[in-house]
Amino acid sequence: MRIALIDTFYEDSHRIWAEGVQRNLGVAVDIYSGSAFNWKWKMVGGTIPLAEQLNASKTNYDRIIVSDMVNLPLLKSLLDHRYESTPIIIYFHENQITYPWSPMDMDVVKKRDHHYGFINFSSTLIANTICFNSEYHKRSFLEELPRFLNMFPDENIKKHLNSIVDKSYVLPIGLELPAHEQSNDELPVFLWNHRWEYDKHPDRFFTVLFELKEKNIPFKVIVVGKSYKQSPPIFALAKERLKDELIHFGYAESRSEYLRLMAMANVLMITSHQDFFGISIVEAIASGCFPLLPNRLSYPEHIDSDQVGRCIYESDDELLSKVESIITDKSYLDTQKYSDYVQKYAWENLSGRYRQIILS
Repeated sequence: MRIALIDTFYEDSHRIWAEGVQRNLGVAVDIYSGSAFNWKWKMVGGTIPLAEQLNASKTNYDRIIVSDMVNLPLLKSLLDHRYESTPIIIYFHENQITYPWSPMDMDVVKKRDHHYGFINFSSTLIANTICFNSEYHKRSFLEELPRFLNMFPDENIKKHLNSIVDKSYVLPIGLELPAHEQSNDELPVFLWNHRWEYDKHPDRFFTVLFELKEKNIPFKVIVVGKSYKQSPPIFALAKERLKDELIHFGYAESRSEYLRLMAMANVLMITSHQDFFGISIVEAIASGCFPLLPNRLSYPEHIDSDQVGRCIYESDDELLSKVESIITDKSYLDTQKYSDYVQKYAWENLSGRYRQIILS
């Protein structure tokens, strides 16, 4: 058996997943990918050159896997007749129906942003199997889809909802997780290891640290992740106000450097308002960070139910009190149980489910 995996927007998390599938599925997987720029164009038209590449290949594929960034109806219309009955699996890393768009995006301002969500919907009609990277992602998409379709004037379009539900599955992102390395630092060492963007809510993250500093509570902080030209100004402010606490501030230039820095941290304080899975979160927990996560999105799925009261917070006010509590009792010095729980995302524990859903 041989599989074609197609992704028009091949950014870091998509690449990690695709290469993991390639290494762990147990059959040959060829990746057809587009570069990660101008996501809107890649979602609308980035499919065209990849369809041409697939058609030009002399390989006959038994399955086709596409990401949510592929315009599947367009792909299907462009593929050779030899793929007319080939099973197609779509994998949702994110979706444009429930993704929290930037309020500065002109498509939002002009109320013309529904086309991208409609591509996701029409792609689910074409796919034989639909996979979501978390239970939260599947639930939120399927719950929002009827409301999304209500915006359009044809009621008949909703008759497909039951068939979409019936072919939908949860298939978490498989990961090659870092080893658990409990930090030897007696102080709390906070980790930021996400994109430097608005949807990760960095203002709340750094405000908590500013408040700790004002209370003369000692701590350290490591800030990694991709920055952008329009990254929130709080990062520049934090670099100045926390200069005495900073161990590192900026992008990690290599995977090994990223793992080294992550192993130095022991508290993962998440404030994000967007995550359908959260690779960086799972990696940090596996590495040895105490997880302090909001009760939203996919985050509770990364915590054993026995630890929810300790690790999950409900509000911004509760976040500060929980941070102070774990600093007082040094919970961050004993994190093996949290690391053990996220091993469910290790490829050795997920590859069988991938084979069952994709190859059957």
